[in-house]
Amino acid sequence: MANIILLANLNCDRILLLDKPLESGGRFHYQDGGQRLGGGGANSGIGLVWAGHRVALVSQVGRDALGDWLLAEAGNQGLDCRLVQRHGGNSSEMLLLMTPDGERTIVRPQRPKFVLPAAPEWTLWDALYINSSAEGAADWARDALEHCLVLAQLAKDDRPRPCHILLTSGSDIQGRCGASLWDYGVGIAGDELKYFIVTDGVNGASLYQATGVERLPAVSTLVLDTTGAGDAYASGLLHGLCSGMAILESMAEAAHWAACAVASVSSVPGPELQHYLRKQG
Repeated sequence: MANIILLANLNCDRILLLDKPLESGGRFHYQDGGQRLGGGGANSGIGLVWAGHRVALVSQVGRDALGDWLLAEAGNQGLDCRLVQRHGGNSSEMLLLMTPDGERTIVRPQRPKFVLPAAPEWTLWDALYINSSAEGAADWARDALEHCLVLAQLAKDDRPRPCHILLTSGSDIQGRCGASLWDYGVGIAGDELKYFIVTDGVNGASLYQATGVERLPAVSTLVLDTTGAGDAYASGLLHGLCSGMAILESMAEAAHWAACAVASVSSVPGPELQHYLRKQG
């Protein structure tokens, strides 16, 4: 189908299963849930591979045994890892603190600086997805805008994210802008912005455009693990758009992918998404 570049993290998630919800000053017991492949690159990319797309991952891991494991696991899932860089230090685990209600808190170490090389030839690609703080990401995006679809996650700060579609969650946007979300989005993404999408869990998602706002419901499902739900939504959106769907139809598709993610006890997509894609045929 489509040729897609994902600029996103590749992580080793260490799962700690807590006995009760987190609270300040509390004491908790945990069970060690072991290691699993994670990060936005794997969480978004694997579903796109299952949907038939060619997916190249741009990320950075350490030059150590854990880095070797990450690349092997990602490669086994069908991700093209030839653009993944190796830094001189060790790869680090991400700690995922999981509570009985399926919510998760992430504790991660400081990442080493990640500087992107010269941009690829964008005419060979159909889409670029950015979910990384790598230096040079904005330059890549500006170069890509004229040649392929650019979808970007809003950064944790207000750094530029040149793109056609800007994506964030209601919790990440809270308190960061004034009355007009559209104007805020244009300030981050630039004049090429077509759509600004804000997801809000079980409350669905809102589509902001220069002409106004439209709201779409979430897909109801049993929530087992919320890890990777935002990544799955982004990949479902990419799949829809790269398959020729209109924006609202693509958002509806993304909602199904996110519902499959929270119904799976994993960071990367689970069997629920595979079953959904088979039914779509």
